[in-house]
Amino acid sequence: MIMRSEPLRFKKSQYSGAQTNCVEVAHTMAHLRDSKQGLGAVPLHGDAAALIASVKAGRISR
Repeated sequence: MIMRSEPLRFKKSQYSGAQTNCVEVAHTMAHLRDSKQGLGAVPLHGDAAALIASVKAGRISR
């Protein structure tokens, strides 16, 4: 188990507004969590991390 020296910071899309049916991404781009489950985070592996990187780089449009 890898211990982190700082807590993960999460961000959800600005398009979500006040909705809670969202997925939040950690600043490290290595973890996701459900907005309603603030304490739990799921580590990303392979394809999911690549998808987020593509969205962030603008290679996938809305």
